Amino acid sequence: MTDHQTTHQAEEDARNDGILIYVDGQLKPKAEATVSVYDSGFMLGDGVWEGLRLYNGTWAFVEEHIDRLFEAAKAIDLDIGMGRAGVMAALEQTREANGMLTDAHARLMVTRGVKHRPFQHPALSRSGPTFVIIMEHSQPKLPRPIRLATVPHLRGLPMTQDPKLNSHSKLNCILACIAAEKAGADEALMLDLHGFVNTTNACNFFVVKKGAVWTSTGDYCMNGITRQKVIDLCHTNGIPCFERNFSLVDTYSADEAFLTGTFGAQTPVSEIDGRTIGTGELGPVTTRLRALYKDLVESVTA
Repeated sequence: MTDHQTTHQAEEDARNDGILIYVDGQLKPKAEATVSVYDSGFMLGDGVWEGLRLYNGTWAFVEEHIDRLFEAAKAIDLDIGMGRAGVMAALEQTREANGMLTDAHARLMVTRGVKHRPFQHPALSRSGPTFVIIMEHSQPKLPRPIRLATVPHLRGLPMTQDPKLNSHSKLNCILACIAAEKAGADEALMLDLHGFVNTTNACNFFVVKKGAVWTSTGDYCMNGITRQKVIDLCHTNGIPCFERNFSLVDTYSADEAFLTGTFGAQTPVSEIDGRTIGTGELGPVTTRLRALYKDLVESVTA
């Protein structure tokens, strides 16, 4: 199978050719929006990021996303160089400059900045942080459900690189994605260090079994904001939902499976390791959760 797609696949939009990108306080055309080869993010993956979606002129769940950005920066001892109000002002400045009102995606990236010499020690980053916002017109486009393949790459322990950290260092997940594509799938299903089903290389993972929704304990994955919204929606709408350990055996026999993330919200899964999940199409519980999530977004962005 060669018709690969990604969980971040979007409609082509010619407006993105002319977007302005925020780079350290300046708005620059795409071709001019560059950072130094000495930047610690380019050189070592030393930075954190956050993704947001715009609906009806409002950034959905923005407070939680900004909380996570500052928590990640504190975790790696990185001074963003501005407070929450400054980050929000930069986000709005970029949105207004690009004339975006809805169906837009923003990626906020903060690195430790330009290094004095090309080596690892953080003290060599003397210029202050680099802060970039890329904002694109973005309408998800998935012609079919996602196919997954289990890979040997694991989401590890907090004392190595905490999987809860939105770090620029994503090589482990990239290698997992490459392995999945080599196996003919679209994205990688990753296990935890105990062998339980965990997450994919880019999204959180759920299954539906006999009307109940299951997801991992969250101990070894990014505790996604969309993931938590789905769990909360289940609890408030009478859908049984369990954060638990479960195996590939449990997964293969699921009635439905889906992924969650800021970009795609709830993305159906048709196949895992060559096994068709349920009917291979969008299932009734996933359909209901999509509708509930859409209503939630509309309520907070109206």
